Amino acid sequence: MANVRNAADVTGENPVEADVVIVGAGLFGLVTAQQITEHTDKTVHIIDIRDHIGGNAYSYFDKETGAEIHKYGAHLFHTSNDRVWEYVNRFSKFTNYVHRVYTTHDGEVFPLPVNLGTINQFFHAAYTPEEAKRLIEQQAGEFAHIEEPQNLDEQGKKLIGEPLYNAFIRNYTGKQWQTDPSDLPASIIRRLPVRFNYDNRYFKDTYEGLPADGYTRWMENMIDSDRITVTLGVDFFDENQPYSKGKLVGTVPVIYTGPVDKYFNYELGELKWRTVDFKEVRYDEEDHFGVPVMNYADADVPYTRAIEFKNFNPERREQQNPRKTVVWEEYSRFAERGDEPYYPINTDADKELYAQYKERAAAEPQVVFGGRLGTYAYYDMHQVINTALIAYEKQVKPLLQ
Repeated sequence: MANVRNAADVTGENPVEADVVIVGAGLFGLVTAQQITEHTDKTVHIIDIRDHIGGNAYSYFDKETGAEIHKYGAHLFHTSNDRVWEYVNRFSKFTNYVHRVYTTHDGEVFPLPVNLGTINQFFHAAYTPEEAKRLIEQQAGEFAHIEEPQNLDEQGKKLIGEPLYNAFIRNYTGKQWQTDPSDLPASIIRRLPVRFNYDNRYFKDTYEGLPADGYTRWMENMIDSDRITVTLGVDFFDENQPYSKGKLVGTVPVIYTGPVDKYFNYELGELKWRTVDFKEVRYDEEDHFGVPVMNYADADVPYTRAIEFKNFNPERREQQNPRKTVVWEEYSRFAERGDEPYYPINTDADKELYAQYKERAAAEPQVVFGGRLGTYAYYDMHQVINTALIAYEKQVKPLLQ
């Protein structure tokens, strides 16, 4: 793989000379580096403030259980983009994992997204698809008089009716946002999927699976080139080190994947994000939930969901500890400066602020902004990869000619 080193281990050494510097070793940066070395004779140096590559998709193997831990929460690869699927399969085989989610409500476990199984279990019925559809239309129709829902509560009830909304959406969303749904904008849920069959596959994409040897190995393979070097533990905004903003911008092409507002020293204000905290719980059991992800729809459970990592990879059972399992409980909150930003809040004020930063970014000499943080957007992994492939062709490649 690429030559990876830690900044603390190379203090005093001369900096690596490269034709392009990429700030951030997440998927956008790695894909861009791979594309540069595949299509040109240029050299690339990647820096990251963290002590690992992979950004939020980074994973490691837990010694006690043998489970692959997704350090920044569950990462599930799925796409309907043929080009992206062909691209990722160049660097790893993928398992046949299909994501299914269940939720606990009032002491009972239901399948998600809401489907015919959920409906029949919830109403203790045996509705046919047409009967279930009429029921939901009737319950949602009770709120048809609300022409323009003023908050998330009204929007949810208008979409799927009050019983299902209250059971599976209201409190879960309130925990996600740390705000009563009656105080949240209706725009957060423009639609709520309800399936009138027993299909509980969570994603509807053409392709789905997990990297067979783990996320980190997949991404190591992506940058397996002697023309790619990586230095970890590097702060781009520390002007006392050679890979700083002041020393690089304007002298060499830079691909920047950090927070766009931080790049400009928050001069126009801070963009708002949500973050998540994790609490680890270990059980002296082979399998605690029987599924990889269990949501908790009720307000009396403080976390939104629990992730049991073993269950993402049943094909690895022989390499896992049959007497131990590890679960992470996930808590959502508003991010403060210094927290890991996960999901952009995207209020109208945030959108307006980002538009101003985007205008400034376009004027930066030889700098391409990308990734979630660099473009203030929520992306799934396949979307990050697709935007990186497009950015290479339309923005990066012209800088190298």
